[in-house]
Amino acid sequence: MLEVLTGSGLAASAGLNAYIPLLLMGLLARYTDLMELPSGWQWLGNGWVLLILAVLLAVEMVADKVPVVDHVNDVVQTVVRPTAGGLAFGAGSSSETVTVSDPDTFFSSHQWVPVVVGVLLALGVHLLKSAARPVINATTAGFGAPVASTAEDATSAVMSVVAILLPVLVLVFLVGFVAFLFWFLRRRRSRRRERQAARAAGFRV
Repeated sequence: MLEVLTGSGLAASAGLNAYIPLLLMGLLARYTDLMELPSGWQWLGNGWVLLILAVLLAVEMVADKVPVVDHVNDVVQTVVRPTAGGLAFGAGSSSETVTVSDPDTFFSSHQWVPVVVGVLLALGVHLLKSAARPVINATTAGFGAPVASTAEDATSAVMSVVAILLPVLVLVFLVGFVAFLFWFLRRRRSRRRERQAARAAGFRV
């Protein structure tokens, strides 16, 4: 079960920032004993891969904090983040961390399953992030973009660390994410009804 929570936390983290969980996993596997990647995923700890991830992370962190550019970045990341989530879940759910003593016991007979689960988790978080950002930009005249982006990056980093060291706490994040999703959808429906009512009132006038 801990393997699943580790993979879920890393995939959800990738939905906010594609490169933070992958870079963290590679660094921990390469330079510490906190995480040991399975044989099929050891490329994440390669020096060139880590350098490329670091450069992409720097570009992402800048682009995501500029209004309008952040929207273009989200469109591009619609492919990148789910892919990263699939990779993160696939590697994380079969890796050996300080809290997992029996890796490769879950999903061992269907290696594609964790990748698909990770893609779906990351895609869900990404779509919610992409839907919320235009609202934040519109209501704050663009000034909220860097604040929201910084909060998302911090959440991604914290969630990645928690997923590896204390995967049980991932449940708290997942519950919070579901609750926020319901709240956000209800708020969008409410705003849509208000706009429709305003337009109807304008036509009557």
